[in-house]
Amino acid sequence: MDQILDVVSWTFIVGGIVFCLIGGYGILKLKDVYARLHAASLIDTLGIGLVFVGLMFQAGFTLVSAKLVLILIFVFFTSPTATYALARAAINHDVLPEVDTDEERELARKTKTVVGGD
Repeated sequence: MDQILDVVSWTFIVGGIVFCLIGGYGILKLKDVYARLHAASLIDTLGIGLVFVGLMFQAGFTLVSAKLVLILIFVFFTSPTATYALARAAINHDVLPEVDTDEERELARKTKTVVGGD
């Protein structure tokens, strides 16, 4: 039974590590800030989730598992929020996404938030 639990646990952990590495590769290779943010937020959140699930299989029903669940919930809420804030800050500082047409570029400019308007 312990060997099956170890195999399942390491499958999740290795899967999470692979997702994190793919996200890291995407951060290095994708073309603009927004694509890199996408890679960083989605892939890393999934990777961390898989690693934590694997660690929970190793820990069993203990206080350690409860702490891992709390950390996982925290990451699932903060990672997308931080990504949204970074993307919003980039748009507000005229870092526009690389798009194909002028219409799409103008649409990106319209999403800029005006603070304290004149």
